[in-house]
Amino acid sequence: MRVRGVVAYDGAAFHGFAANLGVPTVAASLDAALSRALKVPVSVICAGRTDRGVHAVGQVISFDVPDEADLVRLRRSVNRQCRPSVVVTMLDRAADDFDARFSAIGRTYRYRVLNRPDADPFTSALAWHVPGRLDVDAMEAAAALLVGLHDFTSFCRLPTLRPDGTMPTLVRRVTGASWRWLEPGLSGIALLEFEVSASAFCHQMVRTMVGTLVDVGSGRLTVDSIPRILAARDRGASGEPAPPCGLTFWSVAYPPEAFPTPADGHLPDG
Repeated sequence: MRVRGVVAYDGAAFHGFAANLGVPTVAASLDAALSRALKVPVSVICAGRTDRGVHAVGQVISFDVPDEADLVRLRRSVNRQCRPSVVVTMLDRAADDFDARFSAIGRTYRYRVLNRPDADPFTSALAWHVPGRLDVDAMEAAAALLVGLHDFTSFCRLPTLRPDGTMPTLVRRVTGASWRWLEPGLSGIALLEFEVSASAFCHQMVRTMVGTLVDVGSGRLTVDSIPRILAARDRGASGEPAPPCGLTFWSVAYPPEAFPTPADGHLPDG
């Protein structure tokens, strides 16, 4: 039985999502917990491989389990083993050909910035502290110039070559990019949040976008720098990547046919 899961995690304790021998990762934690619960080897596939220190509230995974597996019990068992750093918030049956990564048609990230002179202990693990005043209107205007189909080489770490020696494309379609102020949280402080959606992202793309847009907000770059940076197709043309602590993998979009209504009476576990 193919299963889809939604996972939330605090990335601070992990060296990214993907399994990496010798260091703690989200995938390794999930694989071990699922394998213990099911008593068979399990290896999860994810919608997006987050980097070291990056968080998630809507990471999607897929994996196979024996047909008789009880998904309600399985989710409880995994959460007992992995909480509080990793929590499976949903498990349900998916189509046999569902793949968390390749079935996805869109992904959304959010990045949070604390913009005030003093740091804050309640948000330091989930937001980037930028003490200097930012021009949010300029950042919003610059973000709008990133929307559309572009070559994002200037915003991405170069990928490894394919086996045939060719370079993978870094052309991506960004469907939305905007800034907004959030309501004050636990400590009464309002955070600035960047949300960006695309069909897919390349390595460090969102963090480099944020770093570059903060450069615009601080006056180190102008709004009309964005088209020139895109056209340069040179990683050195953009700003430095923002730190990983402020980045959260928010959600994944799939076509409706990826989740047919179960015909055998097996109801999803919400």
